[in-house]
Amino acid sequence: MKLKYNLTHHMKVCLISFDYWNYDYHIVESLQKKGVDVTHIDISQYKYEYKNFFYKTGNFLSKLFFKRNIKKIKRQEFILTELNRMGKQDYILCIRPDLIDKQAHLKIKSFTKKYVAYIYDSCKRFPIDHLLDNVFDKIYSFDLDDVKTFNFTHLTNYIYLEKQEIKHHFKYDVFIVMSPDQRIPQLNEIARQLDTINSNYKFIIVSQKKPSNLYKNIEFSNDEIDLKQLKWYLEHSKILLDLVRDGHNGLSFRVFEALAYQKKLITTNSTITGYEFYNPNNIMVLDPENIKIDSTFLSKDYVPLNEDVFNKFTVDRFVDTIFEIKN
Repeated sequence: MKLKYNLTHHMKVCLISFDYWNYDYHIVESLQKKGVDVTHIDISQYKYEYKNFFYKTGNFLSKLFFKRNIKKIKRQEFILTELNRMGKQDYILCIRPDLIDKQAHLKIKSFTKKYVAYIYDSCKRFPIDHLLDNVFDKIYSFDLDDVKTFNFTHLTNYIYLEKQEIKHHFKYDVFIVMSPDQRIPQLNEIARQLDTINSNYKFIIVSQKKPSNLYKNIEFSNDEIDLKQLKWYLEHSKILLDLVRDGHNGLSFRVFEALAYQKKLITTNSTITGYEFYNPNNIMVLDPENIKIDSTFLSKDYVPLNEDVFNKFTVDRFVDTIFEIKN
């Protein structure tokens, strides 16, 4: 039997996640708005301090020879200490379950009526093979291939921002910030083609070390772009660029930022054509093997989405789905 909650039930929920980019916090906010008693255990905020250099070296050797990571163990102890303090929950949602050992997951499960996971990355990148045997009551995934392979329930990422007003004046035609990987040749080619049509783009690669094969007009930065800066770039760009990592078959948060900001999108994600919000006027799909930028796409204005379609992809709808909330 499905647990169905209405807002009169005083529901207790715990979110366990590694919220480095502050995306998961919007789930907490949405639950709070719905009157749910929610706690967030954000393990990105947990800092384990080694007592001294020898402890640090000891952990390095322990990881190397015994696959035993003291830092990970302490982080899991921290989660269980928090749950002991909070007591039983109606739901616990775990995002990035690959960061936690199976034994710790089973202990976490004992604190809740329903234990669910959400995976916003490919299982090729963050494998969870050790967690497929009845650890979770339900696993949601954004990745269409993983949904087929492991029989997960498909659920996309979400629009975490309020809908912004459509702008008509921009500093940049196309914007992306990303880390360097196998997508660099694609980015180089897009930059070259945009240069030939005198398009004003802002492409930033963030890493410790500058890639040797980076095209001359692509910027490089040692410093992470903070959220405030990122939002400024999103606001002041006409089109957002989304280059899919190898093995990804789900929609990145860049897609949902484009929907929130009512911006056009250029993407290498061909699965996007299967979603309700797809409109070729707003979204140009590139073949990563044969990149061709259509200059007419750059000049067209954004066509607003139907309100019902927009609402289907909001964080509120995501929360209603995972926690089975009836409004």
